[in-house]
Amino acid sequence: MWRALAYLVLLAVAAFGAVWIADRPGTVTVVWNGYQIGTSLALAIVGVIAAAVVLGIVWAIIRGFIGLPEALVRGSSERRRTKGLSALSRGMIAVGSGDPLAAKRYAGDAERLLGTEPLTLLLKAQAAQISGDREGAERAFQAMADDSETRVLGLRGLFVEARRRDDEIAARAYAAEASRLAPSVTWANDAMLEAHCADTDWTGALETVERRASLGLIDKQAAKRQRAVLLTAIARDREAGEPESAAERALQAVKLSPGLVPAACIAGRLLARRGDLKKAARVIEGAWRINPHPDLAQVYLGLRTGDSVRDRLARAETLAKISSWDPEARLAVAQAALDAREFGRAREALQPLTLEGPTARTCLMMASIEEAEHGAQSGRAREWLSRAARAPRDPLWIADGIASQTWEPVSPVTGQLDAFTWQAPPNALGAPAEPMDPEEDEPQPQLKPHSEPALAAPKPVPAEPKPPAQTADPISAGMAAAALPAQASAGMGIKPVVRDIPARGSELVSQSERSNI
Repeated sequence: MWRALAYLVLLAVAAFGAVWIADRPGTVTVVWNGYQIGTSLALAIVGVIAAAVVLGIVWAIIRGFIGLPEALVRGSSERRRTKGLSALSRGMIAVGSGDPLAAKRYAGDAERLLGTEPLTLLLKAQAAQISGDREGAERAFQAMADDSETRVLGLRGLFVEARRRDDEIAARAYAAEASRLAPSVTWANDAMLEAHCADTDWTGALETVERRASLGLIDKQAAKRQRAVLLTAIARDREAGEPESAAERALQAVKLSPGLVPAACIAGRLLARRGDLKKAARVIEGAWRINPHPDLAQVYLGLRTGDSVRDRLARAETLAKISSWDPEARLAVAQAALDAREFGRAREALQPLTLEGPTARTCLMMASIEEAEHGAQSGRAREWLSRAARAPRDPLWIADGIASQTWEPVSPVTGQLDAFTWQAPPNALGAPAEPMDPEEDEPQPQLKPHSEPALAAPKPVPAEPKPPAQTADPISAGMAAAALPAQASAGMGIKPVVRDIPARGSELVSQSERSNI
């Protein structure tokens, strides 16, 4: 549209000029070298225009001949670049599809046609990776690391290769350099956080979390939780030698994550140690409302040294009221009532837990009550001990398939921060097979949920029931006896098989060790 308009305007201007010249006739005379040439003005103008066109055509031909070599070179370069980009694209597709031969062939073509461009080096490195050529991959990544434009990308590749050959020192150096050059790189921040946690450098890990949060690499809630976990780890390390500093860190952790059980336990113990019982009780009660846990109950009942067993029972009932008689609260009340020799009260607290699928802790608690009231050889006590060996297991601290009695800030397998969760292990174990007595035809009498003095003519039960067979599942070896009082476990003859993981660091547990846990 606009081009047509412009053409019409130019045509109108030319017509107007021609008419204007025709209305004003004249002659043009040229005298040169003794010759005199005269012509009309219109013809002179036409001649000038024709001469200009001819000169333009001649100049274009001359320029074409002069620039012909450069044009040929440029055309060849463009064709090479087009072929190189095509090889690069096909090589990336081959890498994605897992074809090492095609990837190496296209990587070589791309390098030959395009030279050492960043994408060419990346394709070469990835082709070497999928074909198992670690040295070739490292050379390509090192070439990228030497270039200022691709330095972070090269460091990432060198970091991955160092991890593959288990060179943690080199991997940390590459991650630290990448974090210095590009603070917002996620993988470098994650690697530095993992390295600090592996070295139990909780302060350095806390600084890394702060930097990640300030850059927006993690959301606010996750950052608060990670800060709380790291502050709890610092407080745990300083609890014995620097109680004031540990208490400050623990209270900060409780403020960030009120339901973090280890932080509340440390804060409660330290506050009680310096005599601030009310604040300690508030901290424990606040955590108990969110997450009823046996460790919280233990700290809460022992806040004030010198309390009588009845005072401890009253504290346990306070926890029960706060949590609307959660199962953990019932177990705490039963233990306190047992210590106070109020057996009926202890049975009353445990009654709802014994009606349907009692766990091992419930069974052992009932056995302890029967043993304390009627003696270790009573039939009911031995029946409850026998049931405990087959009962579902109670919750434990679990991370990456590893069960532990104690909380740790990081996973012993992957080094992940805040990996441990309080949960019940899967009940993969069935009841242990026992030899059948050919003379035994009558079924065993069923236990009642209440506390009769003794069963009528109870059948003898072995004092030491057989432990369940071990399986390959690392969690399935975590019997509930590990989380139970040592007194009940000793009376039952069951040896806890869940071991404590190392209290410091994130040393990896080998597969053979995990199978023995």
